[in-house]
Amino acid sequence: MAPRVAALRTLPVTESDRAGAGTLFLVATPIGNLEDITQRALRVLSHVDLVAAEDTRRTRRLLDHFGIASRVVSLFEHNERSRAPGLVRRLKAGESVALVTDAGSPGIADPGFPLVREAIAGGVRVEAVPGASAVLAALQVSGLPSDAFTFVGFLPPKPGARRRRLEELVDRRETLVAFETPHRIDACLADLEQVWGARPIALARELTKTFEEVLRGPAAEVRAALTEDKRRGEIVLVLGGRTRREEREGR
Repeated sequence: MAPRVAALRTLPVTESDRAGAGTLFLVATPIGNLEDITQRALRVLSHVDLVAAEDTRRTRRLLDHFGIASRVVSLFEHNERSRAPGLVRRLKAGESVALVTDAGSPGIADPGFPLVREAIAGGVRVEAVPGASAVLAALQVSGLPSDAFTFVGFLPPKPGARRRRLEELVDRRETLVAFETPHRIDACLADLEQVWGARPIALARELTKTFEEVLRGPAAEVRAALTEDKRRGEIVLVLGGRTRREEREGR
């Protein structure tokens, strides 16, 4: 796909974009398909003084793809608390910074919260540049109710803690969305089979990518359908909430 930066010059510039100095932009990036980046995201990324990235190499490839030469620095889980004060000082001095993660929206089960908190405490303008979200994409294609839902992040990695967490959540009536890793998904589905029973779930993997797939049904059926070659890529679980019928029947 050819870079599109040149076409952005014809787009209207908002007042906040014009006054971008001293602003922290939280920029969503594609979760797979590069066409999902927004024109506003490209404009912001091309005009900020600095891009703070979870993985500088991955972000550099994204920026290079669109012909963007902005400077990139690292901001990831293990350095964000120590690096945030310096970034806030630069923001307060009038520089503009875009925060991006490997994919999706910063701060949603990804680095970003400490920097946002310090920026707000320092009186810095914080602005979202929304876009792709694995949470919403999985919810949309799950076939489960989406009028009320709760995102619970990554489920605990240790078996005992994961089982306890699922038992804490099992009586919730809204749809739940969780992230899981390929090497833990089989054990997680086994726990769901025991705790969730025949309640419907959906497993979405590789969303927006070439091998995107959604498996739907009770946890036992989803687990049986998850062959070895399908235990790969980014995985999002969407879990059906407890129904009124289950409550009436005491289940």
